[in-house]
Amino acid sequence: MAESQPPRFLDLMRTAIRLRGMSYRTEQTYVDWAKRFLKFHDFRHPREMGAPEIEAYLAYLANERHLSPSSRNQCLHALLFVYREVLQIDSPELAQLPLAKNERRQPTVFTREEVDRIHEQMEGRNRLMAELLYGTGVRLAELLRLRVKDIDFERNEVNVMAGKGNKDRRTMLPQKLKQPLREHLVIVKKAHEVDLLEGYGMV
Repeated sequence: MAESQPPRFLDLMRTAIRLRGMSYRTEQTYVDWAKRFLKFHDFRHPREMGAPEIEAYLAYLANERHLSPSSRNQCLHALLFVYREVLQIDSPELAQLPLAKNERRQPTVFTREEVDRIHEQMEGRNRLMAELLYGTGVRLAELLRLRVKDIDFERNEVNVMAGKGNKDRRTMLPQKLKQPLREHLVIVKKAHEVDLLEGYGMV
């Protein structure tokens, strides 16, 4: 008899979602979480349960299923919708159910050997750009804005104009990149001269 209750309840839930103009994708997601919640608690009617049962299910998702904080929060939002919008039940206990916090993970840092192997798979301008990003620490947008006058070969410096926070700064130009950069600038200069002869490249 108990298993005949969830379908009727889920129909009420679908109706409540549609009356509020929520998307079909949200409907599918919320109904799916409700189904899982009911199954976890042996298809007891939601009116017979509350915050403790929600908390127990969220703990199961975290400890047994190892779901991400964002997935657990999605489940919590769905179940709060069940109680507040479908069953018209609210309580301090429901309000106190906490959202899962996203775990901050340390970024993966490549070793020097790994970076060199990546660079070895590249060639030409793309390799030079990748080596400049790694060697100078500039951001991609800053690298793309660099001009010849921003490179100081004598002092081994790169002048980054209007960088992050709209501030100018200087960064080191690695010695090993000076010659490849000079060769690239020669190629660019020749291409620019050809463009000028053909009536292009005025900038």
